[in-house]
Amino acid sequence: MTWSEVEYLDSLQAERRDYAWVMHHHGGLTPAEAREAALERYPYEPDDAPCRGLVFHDEAWHWAMLVIHGDRYVVERPELVDPSPGYRALR
Repeated sequence: MTWSEVEYLDSLQAERRDYAWVMHHHGGLTPAEAREAALERYPYEPDDAPCRGLVFHDEAWHWAMLVIHGDRYVVERPELVDPSPGYRALR
């Protein structure tokens, strides 16, 4: 996908916000820890980076659940496959 810088930055900011929300509300991190985790999970990628923005192919909920509950969360915690209403309200 070809991103304008504005589109990329908007998506990056939204995914960081969403990831931090999940890590705080479901992962037990403090707000500051959750923001730091989001920055680590979603680093800025320059516009010439190969596959820039590929991390956006799954939403922040999924990436956070993998960290919190492991890669089998969809089997072991099927109630978490779909994002919570609180998460959905972020959008």
